[in-house]
Amino acid sequence: MHLQSETERLILRPLQNDDYERWLEGFRDRFSSQYKYDGDSLDVNEWTQKKFDDVVTKFQALAAQDEVYVFGVFRKEDEKHIGKVELSTIIREEFQWGLLGYRIHNQFWRQGYGKEAVQAGLKIAFDDLDYHRIEAHINVDNKPSIRLAEAAGMIYECTRKGFIYEYNEWTDNLVYSMNAK
Repeated sequence: MHLQSETERLILRPLQNDDYERWLEGFRDRFSSQYKYDGDSLDVNEWTQKKFDDVVTKFQALAAQDEVYVFGVFRKEDEKHIGKVELSTIIREEFQWGLLGYRIHNQFWRQGYGKEAVQAGLKIAFDDLDYHRIEAHINVDNKPSIRLAEAAGMIYECTRKGFIYEYNEWTDNLVYSMNAK
């Protein structure tokens, strides 16, 4: 299965070994952290082509097992890596239920790329991967992510208390969802 989506300005596709330099540049060019959820523990100085190739191979295996699909987000005009969209299977069977995650490098914020990338990811989820339901789990104080989910057409459904263990504690998360049309 060759999964890819193109929008007016972006291409979403699985990472490939020859994406290494573009991927690395996207992380190297990031601005300093803009707020609590903008941090990334990636130390680009530790990354080599070999390490990147291993991650690409791991992502391919996860996709082949229908567990996680990781899409690099690339700008069409110059092929810059601007972020990622991930789709994870929660359960298939009679549910066809998945989870959406996204991250846009902060040097590309406030240009509409996030909305465009998330909408393209949702299109892949429903049209190519046959999910019926997609959720995004968002920290209650992550205002930019909330705005992005809403702008992409996702609907607030509920708050799950003590839902995800992160930052050394159980955190509450807002659930935004969308069903296939």
